[in-house]
Amino acid sequence: MSARRVCQDPPLLRWGLTLLAVGYLALFIVLPLVTLFANALSKGWRAYWAAILHPDTLDAVRLTLLAAGIAVPLNALFGLAAAWAVARFEFRGKNLLVTLMDLPLAVSPVVAGLIFILVFGAHGWLGPWLADRGWQIIFALPGIVIATLFVTLPYVARELIPLMQAQGSEEEEAALVLGAGGWRIFFRITLPNIQWSLLYGVVLCTARALGEFGAVSVVSGHIRGETNTLPLHVEILYNEYRFAAAFAVASLLSALALVTLVVKRLLEWKREPQYKALAAQPFGEA
Repeated sequence: MSARRVCQDPPLLRWGLTLLAVGYLALFIVLPLVTLFANALSKGWRAYWAAILHPDTLDAVRLTLLAAGIAVPLNALFGLAAAWAVARFEFRGKNLLVTLMDLPLAVSPVVAGLIFILVFGAHGWLGPWLADRGWQIIFALPGIVIATLFVTLPYVARELIPLMQAQGSEEEEAALVLGAGGWRIFFRITLPNIQWSLLYGVVLCTARALGEFGAVSVVSGHIRGETNTLPLHVEILYNEYRFAAAFAVASLLSALALVTLVVKRLLEWKREPQYKALAAQPFGEA
């Protein structure tokens, strides 16, 4: 019996696991998506586009893109700085920093929203001080941005830290010895080496920002046309029994998610040779 046949799984097991995986995906991903778009178009294309182009929907789109447009670049900068600090330096509190970066993944977004109300709300710790200066955080754009920042904080840093640790700092040290300055080293060596993982983290961060519901729901106040993001707008339409319109707006979010998945796969394909090269290095040389 050949080594190939010894190491190969029985056909029944392979086909069984394949069918199980395909059936699971069909039941919990494909079927809901088909149902979503079918319900979105249940009253025809005219009703579909009327729901998409409704002023409240357009306001929700603008607010969602604005919140993501502020939160994602800030978290990209934070993730890059945090990854640089963790991967390149040893300092007291390093493990605490890494643990705190994972906190948004462990805390419920609803709990996070309640915490922000306790801090920035009218009766919170900083609320009266902010109100005296005319600054409104909760039930306004700043609160939505803060909530979005919190839930998307780990994604960029978590993509960069393992890669930068595996790459090491030999190239940067060599450039420093040859007289290159800090910014030149960053833009000519560090950034090109991490560009695909950085973009991958930004895509994940963007997808999370666009779809966030829990924390934003708590701090937004659900003010129609002012503090409703797309997920909140879907909830309002559904609660008003405007099911076709709710599914139409939800299909817009789903379309954005599908585009994000395509971009994510392209970035995975782009950075795959980089990880293969790192994996091929002898142990201790990464």
